[in-house]
Amino acid sequence: MTLRFTLCALALSVLSAQAQDYQASERAQRIAQKNILIDTHIDVPYRIKDKWADVTKATEDGDFDYPRAVKGGLNAPFMSIYIPANLEFEGKGKSYQLANQLIDGMEALAFRAPEKFAVATSSKDIYTHFKQGKISIAMGMENGSPIEGDLKNLKHFFDRGVRYITLAHSQSNHISDSSYDIRRKWQGLSPFGKELVVEMNKIGMLIDVSHISDAAFYQTIALSKVPVIASHSSLRKYTPGFERNMDDDMLKALKKNGGVIQINFGSSFVTSNARNWYDKRNKADERETYIKENPFPYATLEQVLDHIDHVVKLIGIDHVGIGSDYDGVGDSLPVGLKDVSSYPNLVQGLLDRGYSEGKIKKILSGNTLRVWRQAEEYATQF
Repeated sequence: MTLRFTLCALALSVLSAQAQDYQASERAQRIAQKNILIDTHIDVPYRIKDKWADVTKATEDGDFDYPRAVKGGLNAPFMSIYIPANLEFEGKGKSYQLANQLIDGMEALAFRAPEKFAVATSSKDIYTHFKQGKISIAMGMENGSPIEGDLKNLKHFFDRGVRYITLAHSQSNHISDSSYDIRRKWQGLSPFGKELVVEMNKIGMLIDVSHISDAAFYQTIALSKVPVIASHSSLRKYTPGFERNMDDDMLKALKKNGGVIQINFGSSFVTSNARNWYDKRNKADERETYIKENPFPYATLEQVLDHIDHVVKLIGIDHVGIGSDYDGVGDSLPVGLKDVSSYPNLVQGLLDRGYSEGKIKKILSGNTLRVWRQAEEYATQF
């Protein structure tokens, strides 16, 4: 047995042992099952675009399907209408077309299994479907490129059921600079982006500040008359230098705005070790050799809880939620939170750290529903 094999086997055995430690109590399972549980970012639409799977039934791969969602208590996922950043630069109409196709897929999902799923376009729908025992399919658009500089398209996608828009993704677009993009074309929001933020407020479309640059974040906060969300972000405190996550000053600004950060579960969002692993892999001369010799350092449930704890301690219980990024971060999910059946483990962890059921309910859905209602109420005056 080589040393390399021994180390790999040891890492796998440690992960296995850790996984076995996560056994949610009956109380944790009850809390997950008996309450509305919103996850603001799940990438099912794009996952099944190229490799279709019937998620109304158990699937062999992926992080989401109906049986696992029921087991985990997930009853209100925001399905991500994810648009790759490059499409904006490949010609007008491509982003718009893909967005409509992905929305079609979610409508078809609800149509095929109306006893299991229903499309939700309002906070009230979430409560109605919960009482009916159905999983709500809410939708958020990840990357605003399908707007294509036309406010009529904003209204089009609102009418189709989209209820939040992540202004940009991995590249700066016609709306906003991206945190990943070293080119800061707009030094924050574009002139159209500033106009768009105002219009999103007016129609009741939530603004998602995940992915955008720090300058764009602060400009959005200054413009928005209602709370914003960070639908799938974590904290820069635990990933120094990673602009995609939020730092403490941004959290304080988010509190003043009344918004919510929904914590991303992806290991590279949760720990610097995982973030650095990707950087070293990308620089390695032989990627396959690097991967074999350096097992991926998965984050743990406890480290995800650290992010939640920090938000609560810094800005309060009213400003944190769940935005797992299931089906969007590949094989990088933490030990104990591997798919949508795992939410009771998160609840158990919160109970173990002294959170009351009332506070856990705020994290599971209460905070997100609050900002959604505020956006809806503000829009009624226009």
